[in-house]
Amino acid sequence: MAGSDKNQNNQTHSDRGQKSPSAGNWNSILGDGKSVQDFKNIHWEGSLFEYLDIVKGNPAVARNAFQRMYDMILTWGTQSYVEYKKNIVRYKFFDDPIDHGKDAVFGLDVSLMKLVHFFKSAAFGYGTEKRVLLLHGPVGSAKSTIARLLKKGIEAYSRTDDGAMYTFRWVDPEGKFADVLGNVKELRSPMNEEPLKLIPDELRPKILEELNRGNKTQYKVQIVGDLDPASRFIYREFLRHYQGDWMKVMNHIRVHRMVLSEKDRIGIGTFQPKDEKNQDSTELTGDINYRKIAEYGSDSDPRAFNFDGEFNVANRGVVEFIEVLKLDVAFLYDLLTASQEHKIKPKKFAQTDIDEVIIGHTNEPEFKKLQNNEFMEALRDRTVKIDVPYITKLKQEVKIYEKDFNAAKIKGKHIAPHTVEVAAMWAILTRLEQPKKANLSLMQKLKLYDGKTLTGYTEDNVKELRKEAIREGLEGISPRYVQDKISNALVNDKNGEIGCVNPFMVLNELEGGLKHHALIASDEKRREYREMLALVKQEYEDIVKNEVQRAISADEDAIAKLCSNYIDNVKAYTQRERVKNKYTGQDEEPDERLMRSIEEKIDIPESRKDDFRREIMNYIGALAIEGRTFDYKTNERLHKALELKLFEDQKDTIKLTSLVSNVVDRSTQEKIDVVKSRLIKNYGYCEVCSTDVLNFVASIFARGDVKKRS
Repeated sequence: MAGSDKNQNNQTHSDRGQKSPSAGNWNSILGDGKSVQDFKNIHWEGSLFEYLDIVKGNPAVARNAFQRMYDMILTWGTQSYVEYKKNIVRYKFFDDPIDHGKDAVFGLDVSLMKLVHFFKSAAFGYGTEKRVLLLHGPVGSAKSTIARLLKKGIEAYSRTDDGAMYTFRWVDPEGKFADVLGNVKELRSPMNEEPLKLIPDELRPKILEELNRGNKTQYKVQIVGDLDPASRFIYREFLRHYQGDWMKVMNHIRVHRMVLSEKDRIGIGTFQPKDEKNQDSTELTGDINYRKIAEYGSDSDPRAFNFDGEFNVANRGVVEFIEVLKLDVAFLYDLLTASQEHKIKPKKFAQTDIDEVIIGHTNEPEFKKLQNNEFMEALRDRTVKIDVPYITKLKQEVKIYEKDFNAAKIKGKHIAPHTVEVAAMWAILTRLEQPKKANLSLMQKLKLYDGKTLTGYTEDNVKELRKEAIREGLEGISPRYVQDKISNALVNDKNGEIGCVNPFMVLNELEGGLKHHALIASDEKRREYREMLALVKQEYEDIVKNEVQRAISADEDAIAKLCSNYIDNVKAYTQRERVKNKYTGQDEEPDERLMRSIEEKIDIPESRKDDFRREIMNYIGALAIEGRTFDYKTNERLHKALELKLFEDQKDTIKLTSLVSNVVDRSTQEKIDVVKSRLIKNYGYCEVCSTDVLNFVASIFARGDVKKRS
C-alpha cells in the first residue's frame, strides 16, 4: 500500500507539473530573446574611435538636445486638416502613444504647432535655441502635461535605435592613476558629455570634415563647447602624464550608450519652487562635496564637487522649471546665461557648457508680474512665450473627461448619455467671451466653434469671431473643477442606490461647488456661471427631446413609406403632373398639405418651397445618372424632417404624457417599451436612465412644451 501511495503521489506531482502553465507559457511570453538583444544594444560600449565609426555611419547620434526633441516629435507622424481655411497639423506624439493616451492633449493643435515650430527653429540654429521656452496659460490648461509628455517622449526616444546617444567614462583598469580618478577604477562623465568633445580644438576641423563627408541627414555634425570641469581636470592630468600624447589618453576612455531617465536623473531634470530659506542656486548648478575636501585638499578641486544640480543632470536632454516665475530672482538670473550662452556657473568653477532644452511654465498672474518688473527685462527678452489656453471646442473638451470617465474605468455605475457633454458644455461657456453681434447667443457661438453650421454664418465669420475675442480661453472654469464634480456625482451617497449618474446630478454638483470655488473672485462671476448652467439645462432638454423623438420615429419602414409618398408628390409638383391615389385609383393634385407639413419641420419657408423641391429632384436625378438609387438617409435635412413628421404623427398614439400620471394601458406600455429599447440599443442608455429620460421628456410635453428643435 505504501508503494502504491508513493506511486500515486509521484503521479500527482507529475500531473501537477504537466498542468502548471508557469514554465512553458511564461517562457513563451517573456523569453522571446528581444529583451536580451535590447539590453545589449542599450549597453553597447567601445573606444572613442569605434564611436567615430558610429558617427560616420549615422551622424544623427551626435545631434544636440533641440534636434533630438524635434526629431522625436516627428517620429510619431502627423495628421493635417483644414480649419477656417487654415492648414492645421496635428502632431500624433501629443496623443501620448507611449502611455496609450494617458497624457494625451486635446484641442490645442494651434498652440502645439507653435511649440513644434519653436523646436524646429532651434534644431536648425535659427535663434530660438538661445531662448527659454515658456508655456503660459490658466490653471489646468495642460502646461504641465505638455512638459511631462516631452520628458517622457525624449526618454523613450533615447531607448530606440533612431534616438541612440552616447557618453563616456574614464577608466583605469590597473589602478595606476588613483590620484587622478580619486581611488576608483572608473569614473563616468558627471554631466554625460558628448564624446566628440574629447577631440582637441586643433583636430576638430579635420574630424568634422570627415564626419560630414557624405552626411545625408538634415543636420551637420558639430562639436560645440568644452568638457565639464571634472573631465577637463582628468583630461589635463592624463595628458601631462603622457607628455601630450592624446592617443594614449584616449586609451582611458570607454564610450557607452546613454539612456535618458527622469527617475535616475540622467539627461532629464525638474526644478520647482520651495521655501526661499531652504533653496539656493546650488540646486541648479551643483555643490561642493565637503567630505572629499580633506581627500583632495581644496574646495576648488572639481573632484570634490557634485555636479548634480538640475542643469548638470539635464545636460544632453531637457530641464523643466515648474511655476518658473514663482522662483526667487536669483534663480532666474541663472536662466539668462543658461539660455543665451548655453553656459552655467558652478560655484568656484569657470562657466561650463550645457546642451539642453529649457522649459518653464507659469500662470498668468506671475507672467503679469514679470511684465511689470523692469529689472527682469533681460529675462523677458530671452523668453519665447507660447499660450496654452483652455479648450474652446466642445468635442475636444469632452475627450478630456471621457478619458477618465468611461465604461472601462467606472465599474458598477452607468454614466447616462450627455452627462459628460453637458459638463463640458458649461465649462466651454465660462471660457467664451460674449459675442459682439446682437443676434448671436453664447450657446450659438459654442456650436459654431464646434463645427456646427448656423444660417448666416460662414467660416470667415467664425474666424472673425475668434480674432475679436482676444482673451478667450485664458479665463473660465478649469477642467479639474469639472473632473472633481463628476467624481463627486459618482460617489455621492444620495446617488449610491441608483446605479446611474445623469446630467442633472453632475449639473447640481457643478452649481453647488461654485459657492466655495477658490478661483472665482466675485459674486457677479458666480451669478454669470449659474446663468450658464441654466442655458446648459435648456440645451439638454432640447437634446433629449430630439433623442426621444428620434427613438419614437425610428420605424424605418414607416419613414421609407413617408419618404416615398413625399417624393411622389414632389415629383408630380415639379413636373406639373397629377398623382395617382393608391387607394382610390384616381388622379389627384399633389398633396400640398403633406409636403408642407414635412418641409416646415426644417424651417423651409413658403417662399422657398419651390427651390427646395427642385433641389431634391435635381439630387435624385444626379444620383440616377451615376447609376445610384436615392436613399433618404444620405440627405440629412430631409431625414430629419421625415423623423420629426413621423414623431408628430405617432406621439399621440404612444401617449407619452401618460407616464406623468402613472396611468398607462397595456398597449401604450408596449409602445413605450419599444421606444425604451431603442434608447438603450441606439443611444447608450441603461434601464434606469432610459426610464428617467422618458419621464423627463413626458413632463416637458405635459407642460405643453412642444417647441421644435432647430
